[in-house]
Amino acid sequence: MIITEAAAESAVPAVPGDAEATGAPEREQLVWPWKDAAIRALVQRIHQLQAERAQAFRRLEEGHRQYLSSGPPYDFPRYRSTVHEVTQAFAAASREVLAVEAELAGPRAQPLLASHVRRLQQLEETRLATVALLQLIGTPELTGQDNLQMHQLKMKVIKTMEAISEVLQDLRFDAESAE
Repeated sequence: MIITEAAAESAVPAVPGDAEATGAPEREQLVWPWKDAAIRALVQRIHQLQAERAQAFRRLEEGHRQYLSSGPPYDFPRYRSTVHEVTQAFAAASREVLAVEAELAGPRAQPLLASHVRRLQQLEETRLATVALLQLIGTPELTGQDNLQMHQLKMKVIKTMEAISEVLQDLRFDAESAE
């Protein structure tokens, strides 16, 4: 299941905080497993997260296809469950991508690499919103409403995917230069 895989890969272990030093109730302090990793490892992790996102998009597309072929009556609860799973996978990937961006922008002092990661995140948000809109327009209740809009949205997804590929190439190239 996508959720399980994404959660396992982006899990951030917690360690007890120093309650005695602060006099405050003990809290768990998050430890990020990539804190001391080489920049190359951070970039590889970004690429792994992109692969997870690609898998989530495939699952979303498959879930939508299954939904459309299930009816009438349509199996909306199953589709809703798929959307929920995929949403959780995207959220887990996004949290980790943002953590990598913060690491690059802050302690690593790599603003160029951080900007690539930020741009990647923005493009993925655009892609997800556009795919969601495409699926909404493609529902049986709205099918055939506006073929021009469908075509424009499909082109937007393609152009966004091309931009994502370019950012990933720039990230890889600039990371090699940074080391």
